[in-house]
Amino acid sequence: MTAATFALWRRLDVPGHDGCELARDGDGWRLDGAAVFREGGALARLHYAVACDAGWVTRHGRVSGRLGERAVDLTIRRGDAGEWTLNGVAVAGLDACLDLDLGFTPATNALQLRRVALSRGQARDVPVAWLDLAAGTLSLLHQRYERRSESAYWYEAPRFTYAALLEVAPSGFVQRYPTLWEMEAE
Repeated sequence: MTAATFALWRRLDVPGHDGCELARDGDGWRLDGAAVFREGGALARLHYAVACDAGWVTRHGRVSGRLGERAVDLTIRRGDAGEWTLNGVAVAGLDACLDLDLGFTPATNALQLRRVALSRGQARDVPVAWLDLAAGTLSLLHQRYERRSESAYWYEAPRFTYAALLEVAPSGFVQRYPTLWEMEAE
C-alpha cells in the first residue's frame, strides 16, 4: 500500500457515521479518522488517530472530542517493552497486546488484520488493548480471527458474546460488521 486508503461507515445499531484515512507515515502507518454517533443517549463527536510501526504494531493513539457534555482527550502509548499507558498512567495486564482497538470504530480492525496477515484457513487469537470510551479506560480484550475466504473473517469477542462473519473490502477495511457497521458505497 503506497497511496492513502479511505473508508466511510454507517452505524447500524444507533445513528452514526465514521470516516478515516490510512496512509504511510515515515517508516510506519497512520490511521486518522472522525466519528459521530449516539452513545448511551449522548452525542459523541470524536477525532481519532493511531500510529503503527512498519509491522503494524501500535505505537500510540489519540482520541479527542466530546461525549455528550464531557470533553474527551485521551492519549494511549505502547512502550518499546510492551507497556501501555493511558494519559501517562501505566495500565497493567496489557503487555501481550500489540494492537490498540478503539471500541467505537471499525477502523482499527484493519490494523489488526494487516498485522496478523492470515492466509485462508488460518486462525489466530489477537488480544488487544481495548478503549472503553464511556468509561475512559483501557483494558484487555480477547479476540479471535479466522480467515474463511479472500474477503471474509470469522471474528469472536467472547467478553461481549459477539461472533460474526466480517466482510473485508479490498482496501483491508471491514466492509460489513454485522449488527454494528456497514461501509458506505463509493
